[in-house]
Amino acid sequence: MTRAIFHTATTLDGYLATDDDSLDWLFAVPGADEAEAAFAGFLADVGALVMGSATYEWMLRHEGLFDAPEKWAGYYGTRPTFVFSSRALPRVPGADIRHVEGGVREHIDEIRDAAGAGDVWIVGGGDLAGQFADAGLLDEIRVSIAPVTLGSGKPLLPRVLGADRLTLVDARTAGQFVELVYSVS
Repeated sequence: MTRAIFHTATTLDGYLATDDDSLDWLFAVPGADEAEAAFAGFLADVGALVMGSATYEWMLRHEGLFDAPEKWAGYYGTRPTFVFSSRALPRVPGADIRHVEGGVREHIDEIRDAAGAGDVWIVGGGDLAGQFADAGLLDEIRVSIAPVTLGSGKPLLPRVLGADRLTLVDARTAGQFVELVYSVS
């Protein structure tokens, strides 16, 4: 069965990005190479990606994907990517980018079909992951916690999920990061 997994990194105080969407804090953490190596195993089981428009637009800017569209395939291969947005966004040349509007429940069958036997990776955006949780479609949360605090920013998951819905299934270290894996019910 295809699982929907929110896999992300967060600060110790629970933020995905600064108030102005910067991830500089993440790239400054020593030991990120170890965390990246562990990520490769996760990505091997992913059949499709989903992300919100803010994450997609950050990737376009930060990675310079219009000047070097081949980077997309280097990161994600040929996996289909669903970008949830209420506005038209440019597509990375050569990438299988599918813009969708509306709620996750409206598109989950198409997303699962595109993932085939693989999992669905909710790439970024705590709110999008929250929408999956609200719809009862979020199966797992994998969060790598960095030894950084921001004081404010974009929250990890702007939803209330009680301990009755989250079960810790794994915990490990990778460099300076701690990765926690929770099943979601």
